[in-house]
Amino acid sequence: MVDINKKEFRQFADYIKANFGIYFKDEKKTLIEGRLGHKLATLNFASLTEYMNYVRADKTGQAMADMLDRITTNHTFFLREPEHFYYFRDVVLPYLIQTVKDRDLRIWSAACSSGEEPYTLAMILDEYFGAEKAGWDTKILATDLSQGILTAARAGIYSKDKIVDLPESWKRRNFRTTEDDRYLLTEKIRNEVIFSKLNLMDETFPFKRKMHVIFCRNVMIYFDNDTKDRLAERLYDATEPGGFLFIGHSESLNREKMRYRYVMPAVYRKE
Repeated sequence: MVDINKKEFRQFADYIKANFGIYFKDEKKTLIEGRLGHKLATLNFASLTEYMNYVRADKTGQAMADMLDRITTNHTFFLREPEHFYYFRDVVLPYLIQTVKDRDLRIWSAACSSGEEPYTLAMILDEYFGAEKAGWDTKILATDLSQGILTAARAGIYSKDKIVDLPESWKRRNFRTTEDDRYLLTEKIRNEVIFSKLNLMDETFPFKRKMHVIFCRNVMIYFDNDTKDRLAERLYDATEPGGFLFIGHSESLNREKMRYRYVMPAVYRKE
C-alpha cells in the first residue's frame, strides 16, 4: 500500500473540503490510505499527489467519480430515524394538502445515498394518498454526489437486512423477491423518484421552484461549522415559506445564525 505523507494528505483534504464540503481531520489519513491505497497501486502511482493530478486531468469525470465513491460512506437503510417519517406523514403532509393549491408537492432527498430515504418517502406518499394520488404530482427529487451510488439507487434492489424494519404490508405491496433472494422495488415506486447528481457545495441549486420539504440528513456531520452554516443558508433559500427541513439526529444547526425556526429535534421550518 502506498504511504501518504502528512503534507500531501493535508493538500488532498483541503481540496476535498473546498470542492465537496467533506472535512477530513489529520487522524483520517489512515482511513484515506486504506480506501485509496489499492487504486494507487493498480494505477502504479507512487504518491497521492500523482493520483490527484490524474483525477483532475481526466476530462470525462469518471476518475473523480470513482475517487468520491471510494472516500465517502454510503450507509443507510429504510425508515432510518423513523420519527422523521412519522412526522412527515402525520403533520407535514396534512399541512401541505391544505396549502399547496396547484397539487405539485416538491420534496427533495439530498445526499440520498443508495435510495432508501427517497423510496421510503415514496412508499409513504403512495399509502397516504391512495386513490387520490393521481391528482397530485408527488415525484421526489433525490440527489447525491456519487454517480456510482445513484446508479445502484435507480436499480432499486436491496438485501433482506436493508428492509428488515419495514412493515410487512409495505414489503408485500412494494417489493418482489429476485432469484438471488434480494428484494426489488416495484416499478410503480421506482418511478416516483428522480435521481440526479448534485454537489451540495454548489453556490446555487438548479431548481426552478422552491421545495416544500427537504431531507438533508447525516451529511453535515462531515462538514465543519462554517460549511454547515453556508449550506443551511442555501437550503433555506431553496425552501418554500412554511416548508420543512429534516437533518440527522446526530447533527445540529447554529440557532444564532440560521433563519429556520426550530420545530423539534432535527426538524426545522421556514416561517
